[in-house]
Amino acid sequence: MLILLTGISITALMYVQHNGWTLYYGDAEAHLNIARRIVDSRTPGYDQIGTSWLPLPHLLALPFIRNDEWWRNGLAGTIPSAACFVIAGVFLFAAMRRLTQSLPGSFAALGLFALNPNLLYLQSTPMTEPVLLAGLLALLYFTVLFRDTQSLLAVVGAGVASLAASLGRYEGWFLIPFVTVYLLVAARRWQMRLLAPLVFGTIASLGPLYWLGHNWWLYNNPLEFYSGPYSAKAIYQRTGSYPGNHDVRKAWLFFRTGAAMCAGWGVVIIAAAGLIGCVVRRMLWPLLFLALPSAFYLWSMYSGGAAIFVPQLWYGSYYNTRYGLAPLPLFAVAGAGVVLLLRGKWRIVGSAVAIMAGLIPWILQPRPEAWVCWKESQVNSETRRAWTKEAAQLLTEQYHSGAGIFTSFGDLTGILREAGIPLREALHDGNEPAWMAATTRPDLFLHEEWAVAFSGDPVATAVERATFKNGPHYYLVKCIMLKDSPVVKIYKRD
Repeated sequence: MLILLTGISITALMYVQHNGWTLYYGDAEAHLNIARRIVDSRTPGYDQIGTSWLPLPHLLALPFIRNDEWWRNGLAGTIPSAACFVIAGVFLFAAMRRLTQSLPGSFAALGLFALNPNLLYLQSTPMTEPVLLAGLLALLYFTVLFRDTQSLLAVVGAGVASLAASLGRYEGWFLIPFVTVYLLVAARRWQMRLLAPLVFGTIASLGPLYWLGHNWWLYNNPLEFYSGPYSAKAIYQRTGSYPGNHDVRKAWLFFRTGAAMCAGWGVVIIAAAGLIGCVVRRMLWPLLFLALPSAFYLWSMYSGGAAIFVPQLWYGSYYNTRYGLAPLPLFAVAGAGVVLLLRGKWRIVGSAVAIMAGLIPWILQPRPEAWVCWKESQVNSETRRAWTKEAAQLLTEQYHSGAGIFTSFGDLTGILREAGIPLREALHDGNEPAWMAATTRPDLFLHEEWAVAFSGDPVATAVERATFKNGPHYYLVKCIMLKDSPVVKIYKRD
């Protein structure tokens, strides 16, 4: 099973790398560069982890991120994602074997999960969803193991899996109270009813407690990740109202549309049919547990903390369609219920039919344009990739090592990566107190020979102020203006 999943993962990864799609997602670029700046920065170290994104995906990339070639092509961030995909598939298969005692049923669930092209694309990029899926499905396995064995080791395993999930994505935090209650109910001895929730809760809560402490220590605000300038809440306030904000019907409409596009209508139909088999086999806990990530997104959309845009609904755009992958493990487990309704050798046939039915939409439309996650990344990154390439080409030709670049960390960092310029050559907003000095008193503290900025951002403002105040004089080397894109300005010191 491990070899099979590894082969599927590597094949997808090589296909994505070959086509140059690895860093189409802006978030993928950001995750890769956050990991890089921990070891390659003017101020390298722990505080480069940042605040809004949880740390585990970036920490998993550290063993690979020092390799310049793997940083430049994105492979350093892809390897952990692919490994987490394999881990998720192994735990899903193991959980289904224990739940159903059926090898064909387990293969059906795994096939519906692991052969999904949207998931295969995400696991081939430095995105965080595979990290959550690994923790989620490991947590499912250990809770099922505890139900059967009443073992304290299973509780510890569940705690570690939950810890990994809660350090990968915030959905992991949402799971903790539900699993705690389940362990209380599933325990058959009164001693274990006390011990299991206590042990699990202690281990699982370390993730959220650590992140609150991290934000308090570095930003003097334990909720910086929630309410700070880079948080989802701040993005929402700058953007305006999201579809589904305090409108449960609209939230459900956008979420279910995104889920159907991500999973494919074949998987949805098989899952609906298989629910009967799951109910007959009393697989209620797996269904409830795997529905929790979807509940989290619906609640987030209703409360204004998240949004999904899909092209066939109003607004006609793509945004966060990958959230629609949240119910994929639920669909996979439910779909295996079709096999459980059969007996003997018919289960093998049923497993093959279920997997093939799930693949039919992708077979009928084999082009990547049918994979909504890929399509979103391609459409939304078109202009970013264009100006990144143009700016990187200029710096590749004219920049010399040690000259220094004044810039902002974020989308602009992709220019340095593509040009092969180490991040330690740049002064950015992760380099305090030098960044604060350069932006507030550029006439005294701005020494970099180059500056790369978006028009009107703190870097452009500081450069123009320095020149105006008879500080260091910068002249505009290049101005890149593309439709529906911020203006990129490249300055050089005279």
